[in-house]
Amino acid sequence: MSVSSVALPRIIQGGMGIGVSDWRLAREVSRLGQLGVVSGTGIDLVIPRRLQLGDIGGHIRRALAHFPIPEIAEKIVARYLRPESKASLPFLHAPELRLETSQEVSELSVCSNFAEVWLAKDGHSGLVGINYLEKIQMSHLPALYGAMLAGVDFVLIGAGIPLRIPDVLDKLAVHEPAAYRITVECAPSDSEHWTHFDPKTVIPNPDQALKRPNFLPIVSSATLAEMFLTRATAKVNGLIVERYIAGGHNAPPRGKLKLDETSQPIYGDRDIIDVEKIRALGAPFWLAGGYASPEGIADALNAGAVGVQIGSLFALAEESALHAPLKRQALDAAINGTLTVKTDPFASPSGFPFKVAVLPGTLADDAVYEKRKRICDVTRLRKPYMRPDGTVGYRCPSEPAKAYLQKGGKEEDLVGRKCLCNALLADVGLFEHHADGYVEPALVTLGDDLSFVPRVLTPPKTSYTTAEAIAYLTGDPA
Repeated sequence: MSVSSVALPRIIQGGMGIGVSDWRLAREVSRLGQLGVVSGTGIDLVIPRRLQLGDIGGHIRRALAHFPIPEIAEKIVARYLRPESKASLPFLHAPELRLETSQEVSELSVCSNFAEVWLAKDGHSGLVGINYLEKIQMSHLPALYGAMLAGVDFVLIGAGIPLRIPDVLDKLAVHEPAAYRITVECAPSDSEHWTHFDPKTVIPNPDQALKRPNFLPIVSSATLAEMFLTRATAKVNGLIVERYIAGGHNAPPRGKLKLDETSQPIYGDRDIIDVEKIRALGAPFWLAGGYASPEGIADALNAGAVGVQIGSLFALAEESALHAPLKRQALDAAINGTLTVKTDPFASPSGFPFKVAVLPGTLADDAVYEKRKRICDVTRLRKPYMRPDGTVGYRCPSEPAKAYLQKGGKEEDLVGRKCLCNALLADVGLFEHHADGYVEPALVTLGDDLSFVPRVLTPPKTSYTTAEAIAYLTGDPA
């Protein structure tokens, strides 16, 4: 499928956090004629935890009943499913990611991505996309294959430069083995490290080719946009062009990092995106970051964009998976004008600046952050690095300081780091309950622009639906 063969959506719902944009939200957006996007980031963590909370409603089992190899799906359900009454026990963790992808990792990743996309596509004919974080490179191959088995229509990837993804999509569509180059810290500049995945280890005898989804990289400059269109390994179908005021991970400021008096990165003229240059490249593009209004959409269209990508408006809608008390807390603060969103240059172990909503009781609260004992038990943001003996190890600047330093990490990289893996899972109510009784706190991310809240949430309403959000954006009655 080429992007020209489908009706291009005016609105793309952002793929947010770990599971915030879950299948319910994406399905509703797609059902209403726009592009709903599930978050594929960490979905191999989310699906096992949902099963361990009892698979309320039976949705995961319903989706996995359609998986092409029933024995694999049944094995995953048998491993992770618990009665709802055991919800406060520590979670059984999903296996760690390594360069050499194990059969267990492959099967869980394929099934998890399949289930989330299948549920998002169930019951309507709209388009569905999936979003990944390039920084979590070691999971891409089986994750993409699982999403493609479920018929995903678009793949969106940000926080990095995934030039090889288009070729991967071409290969996986015909069930061919694929490889992906992995960044290994401290490795010689002339060395290469790859992860590999053979679809036939999961689906031994595929009966037909899969639909090749459209690929939309998320870029923050005209230079990156041109790079994708001229240097990618295969077809790039369009671009999402994101300003630094968007939620989640942001591109760092160009040049040397400088902080303002509130310890936030200072962005300057070099960080303003030249939309006219992007328009001249001739590819379809969507603008993101501060476009959640009818006026914002009109501005994007006037600039030559197909439409916009919007996150925060949907993150706070009723159908999103953001934990209800956190959503209520954020909405109340936004309505009262007391909600602050900061760009934290150090929070993310990825090294990218990360938008943080300053909410009491979350890791944005210094007292909560200081109380938390460093632990790295989810491990999705670990980075591979080369040891002095030439072997590959794994480390994260949010892990215990002693362990990180013993692995050759720099002490300055430890400052201010937060465990996004645990925190983002907590955002969707998948709180880890440790054996000592400690419960992992959340860390909510939203974009800078929350001006939509008083416009879509008019008194006496205290919440709004996805349908109402889209009606506000398009001017059509919900």
